[in-house]
Amino acid sequence: MPIPIDLHYAPTPNGWKISIFCEEADLPHRIVPVNIHAGEQDLPAFRAISPNGRIPAIVDPDGPGGEPLAIFESGAILVYLAEKTGKFLPSEPRARSLVLQWLFWQVGGLGPMVGQNGHFLLYAPERLPYPTERYGREVRRLYGVLDGQLAATRAFVAGEYSIADMACFPWIVTHKKQGLTLDDYPALKRWFAEVRARPAVQRGLAAGGGVDAMRKPMDDGAKQSLFGAKEKPDAI
Repeated sequence: MPIPIDLHYAPTPNGWKISIFCEEADLPHRIVPVNIHAGEQDLPAFRAISPNGRIPAIVDPDGPGGEPLAIFESGAILVYLAEKTGKFLPSEPRARSLVLQWLFWQVGGLGPMVGQNGHFLLYAPERLPYPTERYGREVRRLYGVLDGQLAATRAFVAGEYSIADMACFPWIVTHKKQGLTLDDYPALKRWFAEVRARPAVQRGLAAGGGVDAMRKPMDDGAKQSLFGAKEKPDAI
């Protein structure tokens, strides 16, 4: 019987990427909650497996050679799990390259820009016109890039359903909260509805309290844990 991986997790877009993959691949896993509002991401035990102090991270008790392996960074985790299970990452070089291109596009562009837009729009102590306009404009541009790709493929991000879809989808979940409408991006709207309707995606989104847990208001302590600048992790 397969040994479950430990998924150190909070219900955020990056966390959903991995919970969705586990559900889609029928991969045995155990959710290990990380209360990022209480600063648990800065505990030494978590930093030992995620040096950057960010979720998600996994520990595979049955890693290469049968030895445990800890992995941080959601993109690296997706590639590792896809290769481990042989699912959602093609082996054919051209198809594999296309999936990885869109995965890294999400990791390097869509995720950070949506995150910054959300921060300055929803959480910054004062509304600053320049970053609000700059990040909002860039998110709209990236939505347009993704919409164009989906219009061209008429299916999923890289053709067949893959880790590229699992990476991009969670970062579109918050579009309404960020004042965006998918009516402006018809191919993206079609894809988003199709992916969200998948039972495994719904189970992945529900892990750890689901979308509702993410929508809970944050007090000052939670904001400090998430947004406060720290040169060194606290031994809390």
